[in-house]
Amino acid sequence: MSARRKTVLVIDANDEARERFSQTLRRDFRIVRAGSAEAGLAMMDREDVDVLVADVRLPGLGGLDLLQVVRENFPLVEVIMTSAAPDVDGAVRAIKLGAYHFLTKDTDPDVLRTLVHHAGERQDLNRHVLTLRDAAGDADAREFISGPSTALKDVLETVHKVAKLSATVLILGESGTGKELLARLLHRESANAEAAFVAVNLAAIPRELVESTLFGHEKGSFTGALQQRIGKFELAHGGTLFLDEIGDLQPDLQAKLLRAIQEGEVERVGGSRPVRTTFRLIAATHVDLERAVKEGAFREDLYYRINVIPVRLPPLRERIEDLPVLADFFVRRYSARFHKDVRGIAESTLRMLSHYWWPGNIRELENLVERLVAVVDHEWITD
Repeated sequence: MSARRKTVLVIDANDEARERFSQTLRRDFRIVRAGSAEAGLAMMDREDVDVLVADVRLPGLGGLDLLQVVRENFPLVEVIMTSAAPDVDGAVRAIKLGAYHFLTKDTDPDVLRTLVHHAGERQDLNRHVLTLRDAAGDADAREFISGPSTALKDVLETVHKVAKLSATVLILGESGTGKELLARLLHRESANAEAAFVAVNLAAIPRELVESTLFGHEKGSFTGALQQRIGKFELAHGGTLFLDEIGDLQPDLQAKLLRAIQEGEVERVGGSRPVRTTFRLIAATHVDLERAVKEGAFREDLYYRINVIPVRLPPLRERIEDLPVLADFFVRRYSARFHKDVRGIAESTLRMLSHYWWPGNIRELENLVERLVAVVDHEWITD
């Protein structure tokens, strides 16, 4: 268990049951309470909840529907479902949906306390695993964005100067240059490195789902909205929101995005109240936004709002001196992944690759090296 007292949210429409659970757990945990799923979710927007204890039968949004919403939007929160009477079918469904445990309300108090302790310990373990994954991703980002070229050194110098600031950064560059990795590097060196990094590729989301993805929606707000969804702006609260390919955002959503950035609040689709959220914004695009503004395809006020600190990530052809370092990184990555003992690329082959234009940039180089490592039968890749 971590030194910080875990916060347990108890959701039950029955006042007596809610009070009984709270009294049982209060000695070991910080307790917050709600009488409905909707009130509980609103509380989870404000509180750092670790474990949720919720009745399977709730007014409005039911317990199992609540479980699905929590699993989607608060994946690190462990959930224990409760029922007034034994319910085998409900227990099976709850466990399949990701609940940590299912118990009846007459369960011995010591058993409940033990279960909540174990749920908290599992959450600690999951957080540790995510931290290790982030560290590994950070190491990848540092190697991916590395090399001796002056063009890259200028970029990294800017990153080191602005990483600790909360100012908005706009990363410009062609597709395949590593814009998201640079954004992750900015986040990992920021003052909020331990908070969430939420990445959204706006070009990859169907147009009709972009608004819901960014701002979230309330249950029943449109056809197919079977449950509440927390948007990316809210998920990034306290951390970094990375909007990739912002130049592809449709004009009707640019105004709503501008308001969210300026006011620090969003309103879910179908919602009636604004939700406060604080985050560091990093945007990226391969589009010439100045031209898009002149052509009326991109709002001028939004452009100036996101173009606070512009960083241009050069294409591979402008940092060709970095190719040997990048190629070596990819050889090591795919040699380990394919369980092969490929030591590197021959000097003559590297010279040949250095004369290529690389329209697909680093992504194209990575794909080529992956293919070569997969098929080579020797320690060295040669032409």
